[in-house]
Amino acid sequence: MHSAVVTPKGDRIRWVELPGAEPARVYLHGLGSTAPAYFAASAVHPLLAGRRSLLVDLLGHGHSDRPEEFSYTLEAHADALAAALDTAGVDGAEVIAHSMGGAVAIVLAHRHPRLVSRLVLVDANLDPAPPVPTTGGSGIASYTEEEFLAGGWAEVRDRVGAHWWSTMRLAGRTALYRTAVHLAAGTTPTMRELLLELKIPRSYLLPEADGPLAGAEALEAAGVAVVPVPDCGHNIMLDNPEAFARATATALARDERS
Repeated sequence: MHSAVVTPKGDRIRWVELPGAEPARVYLHGLGSTAPAYFAASAVHPLLAGRRSLLVDLLGHGHSDRPEEFSYTLEAHADALAAALDTAGVDGAEVIAHSMGGAVAIVLAHRHPRLVSRLVLVDANLDPAPPVPTTGGSGIASYTEEEFLAGGWAEVRDRVGAHWWSTMRLAGRTALYRTAVHLAAGTTPTMRELLLELKIPRSYLLPEADGPLAGAEALEAAGVAVVPVPDCGHNIMLDNPEAFARATATALARDERS
């Protein structure tokens, strides 16, 4: 397990690292998840193996620290991640990022462009979410922070089910709540607008069953490859590992030729 101090009070981001060729690949998880659990099989898949790979747990999640005073905005997550990647000697990484991690990856590429050479977004959040009860991670953002910490987390636990809760329970409850709220609020400009403006190779993977991606034409016009993946739900890398590995490898190869 590797780690780096990323806050003035000494809080650490931690990651599992696999050796291999540069440039490095950085794998980022979604809300209430952890990168080693979601991406270990993908990182060693024959189509993706051989690169130096960092499976990073963002602050508040997985093996990383859970500072109570941290804001957990997408920008703060991106800046903390940038500090960790600097410590790790990562430059111009290929970032493969799922869901909320995709939103953080977009902000990282915008705020710290030298750290990211290309993006593969996996059913990532691109827009602010409407204020409905299921917003921001199965309703987390519909609570006040006080309500969530007082018992709302148990209601969320019962709604999300055993699989998601197996990693969500590792997250700090304050971190989980604040991250969900800021994910639902999005960024200004929005994550979608930031993605459209980036000048690096970008791909967006989504479940084929979800139908056309909203705004796909504008994304493709801006050079973002939109790639439907069959036989999967939101957790593409877990639901259909083979198709995910093929789609990701193809996306990276297509980007290298562009």
